[in-house]
Amino acid sequence: MSLYNGQLSPSFYSQTCPTLQTIVGLTMRTTLLLDPRMGASLLRLFFHDCFVNGCDASVLLDDTATFTGEKNAGPNANSLRGFGVIDTIKTTVELVCPGTVSCADILALAARDGVALLGGPSWTVALGLD
Repeated sequence: MSLYNGQLSPSFYSQTCPTLQTIVGLTMRTTLLLDPRMGASLLRLFFHDCFVNGCDASVLLDDTATFTGEKNAGPNANSLRGFGVIDTIKTTVELVCPGTVSCADILALAARDGVALLGGPSWTVALGLD
């Protein structure tokens, strides 16, 4: 059992990566100025990630020699977009808080911010390990 098992909280990274939400928010603002449709694309990417077996960032997995990742699996191939935005956020977060924030949490925050910045609702995102 993990030390953090079941401790999902909106403030999960408040001590270990306090600038996380700022990084996501600023990246999403810039992204949406360049491509307003990306907000909807990231919401769709988040939905596809959560649809099967929960929100675990498995939709971001690339293919390997012995594994077909969800990113290029039949139903998702050439259908989903926004992977580069998540990669950009993750790269920035890793510079500031290395090895701390999960890709699943970054995807959840980016989807939320994308919707809210385009005038849709916002919601509280429970972050951390479960």
